[in-house]
Amino acid sequence: MNIALRITIIVALAVTLAASGGVPPEKNKAPAPSGQPAPPVTASNAPASGSGAKGAPGVAAKLPRLLDLGAGKCIPCKMMAPILEGLKKDYAGKMEVEFIDVWKNPAAGEQYKIQMIPTQIFYDSNGKELFRHTGFFGKADILAKWKELGVNLAK
Repeated sequence: MNIALRITIIVALAVTLAASGGVPPEKNKAPAPSGQPAPPVTASNAPASGSGAKGAPGVAAKLPRLLDLGAGKCIPCKMMAPILEGLKKDYAGKMEVEFIDVWKNPAAGEQYKIQMIPTQIFYDSNGKELFRHTGFFGKADILAKWKELGVNLAK
């Protein structure tokens, strides 16, 4: 089955889940692979320049990173967009927030082993995956997850 068809099926499932109220949180968690490093940063998944890291010019600060993989036309992904933009603005210099459209960049979906969109991946400041969530994830839930993971994002 090709990736475009798989993603289409996944989006259909995501829309159905969103319309039905979703999956209970305890069944919506996928454990992070133990000891598996974050995928390498490439031109297709590198954060945009000026993404909020503060420090000496040319030296990127190591920050925790929230990566959201979705699509511009997916309904739950559209609902996530203003949340991600708000987090990016409100926590600039505290964490990186990045969105990758897997319909425009299907290789990223394969690289990050995405099975459903949207998927949020939480990385520590060393690039180690800490947690994965699939489906819509509200701002308060995202911030609570960072706190649960021991990441202090206090303003």
